[in-house]
Amino acid sequence: MNALNQQFAIETGAGDLPAAEELARALADASPADVIAAAVRTVGRDKLALVSSFGTESAALLKVMADVDPAIPVIFLDTGWIFEETLAYRDTLIQTLGLRDVRSIKPSAEALSREDPNGDLWFSNPDACCRIRKVEPLAQALKPFDAWLNGRKRFQGGLRAAIPVVEDDGARLKFNPFANISRADIEAIYKTANLPQHPMLAAGFLSVGCMPCTSRTEAGEDARAGRWRGRAKTECGIHVTKST
Repeated sequence: MNALNQQFAIETGAGDLPAAEELARALADASPADVIAAAVRTVGRDKLALVSSFGTESAALLKVMADVDPAIPVIFLDTGWIFEETLAYRDTLIQTLGLRDVRSIKPSAEALSREDPNGDLWFSNPDACCRIRKVEPLAQALKPFDAWLNGRKRFQGGLRAAIPVVEDDGARLKFNPFANISRADIEAIYKTANLPQHPMLAAGFLSVGCMPCTSRTEAGEDARAGRWRGRAKTECGIHVTKST
């Protein structure tokens, strides 16, 4: 048993589902692969999901996950506003990385008909648009799972600057394997594994979400400056816990 596994066993106790704070302490300095492996040990593969936007940095986390276990379920929120380039990139990464269980989740047709019949809710109320196209579909998709993985990093700043490696989202454990890595670390994963880049990256889209709320990032701007440009909004809502 290596040092990480010894610490993990001491912190959590055999047979118990550990608290997020205990896991965060045990995994504070762990590598992304070790964080994912610990998540699998904690809840089991069938109770763990990775949520991915298949955006400009997504291949790095998906690669690390695939090296641990390519059959971990991956949830992709197909909001109806996703760029065609992102959909094609999703399919490329599934094949390149050998991902075995990618689930593309669409918003409820009833919710769209009721709240966004003209498809312009993104303009008048982007928070409501994100809720019906991302937050509510993800909540439904995550119901079978006890924990999930995501790709947020502290270097992205804003609400992400102090995220722990593991937290409690109010319903389940939430693992942030890339919390404490750098942009250089991500670039190294791409280079070492020869991962394909998102096709929109070269055109200046450093962070890619839904079409109406994504724009190019100008020189010197934060990577996420092109998301919801001109608005105070910085998150879609899926990373806001029930306690916040």
